[in-house]
Amino acid sequence: MNENNFDFVAIGDTVVDAFIKLSEAHLEAADHINYQEDQLCMPFASKIPYESVTIIPAVGNSANAAVSAARLGLKSSLVTFVGNDVNGRECKFNLENENVSTDFVDMQNGKTTNYHYVLWFNDERTILIKHEAFACHLPEVGNPKWLYLSSLGEHAKDLHFEIADYLTKHPETKLAFQPGTFQIKMGKDLLAPIYKETDFFCVNLEESQKILEIDTKDLPTLLLGLQNLGPKIVCITDGKNGAFMREGDQNYFMPIYPDEKPPYERTGAGDAFASAFTAALVLGLPATEAIRWAPINSMNVVQYVGAQKGLLTKADIEHHLESAPTSYQVIKL
Repeated sequence: MNENNFDFVAIGDTVVDAFIKLSEAHLEAADHINYQEDQLCMPFASKIPYESVTIIPAVGNSANAAVSAARLGLKSSLVTFVGNDVNGRECKFNLENENVSTDFVDMQNGKTTNYHYVLWFNDERTILIKHEAFACHLPEVGNPKWLYLSSLGEHAKDLHFEIADYLTKHPETKLAFQPGTFQIKMGKDLLAPIYKETDFFCVNLEESQKILEIDTKDLPTLLLGLQNLGPKIVCITDGKNGAFMREGDQNYFMPIYPDEKPPYERTGAGDAFASAFTAALVLGLPATEAIRWAPINSMNVVQYVGAQKGLLTKADIEHHLESAPTSYQVIKL
């Protein structure tokens, strides 16, 4: 595939996820007043049965987005870094099977491909993570229509500035940014060059608060605060409460797409949302239509284990739009 012909080039870490389905565990509710989180609890120093293990290679925010874009009919590629080991080779093989170009998959000798353990309880998950310190540089990606930047580890700090420099020199290429944990911790000031180059920005409610360092849950305030950092289109998801978007000086609300059945496992819902939204923009649709695509992809992903099995095709999304209830409409606020 000619590197200058890509519609969508995702950039980010790739991992192997091992889903361990738990049954003998319980939750302890958080003290949300003091910003604590719910606790997943199991007996200490004991043997705990598990129901199953499902191993899924070639996942991670950006890998999921690259697969999503390919399913939606785009010429998709992934800039990522894996070890030259069994897991790295399996990740590359799976990406190729999903019609994602692996031209920019950097397999590094002496490194271990990222491997995460996902503790799956009820329909939620707690992930045990460990990121290998890869040597990260932006390859010659040509002139894609869009870059899609998401989760990268601390080892890739300087890569962000290479990306910002690339975008300055290639104004015809647009950027979608769905920040991961480390990118949020880097702070809005250090990542200012990326925010200023961003065309579409997507986070959940809690992430928007962390980025802006404010406690408010007022969506207009959060949307405007993120837009003031530079992104042209800002989207904040809020779980079952739907999604909120700002473009120009107009705010919008989009309800969730009705689940065909209760969620089975929620990993990848945010990736499915942001990647479908971006793909719609790549295909030339307005943001007010892209935000109708995104919840459909999320709705289907949570019906399966892992972040990729439930990703939809363009025909699938169009079918769901045709059969959507009349209430499934974007609303101006």
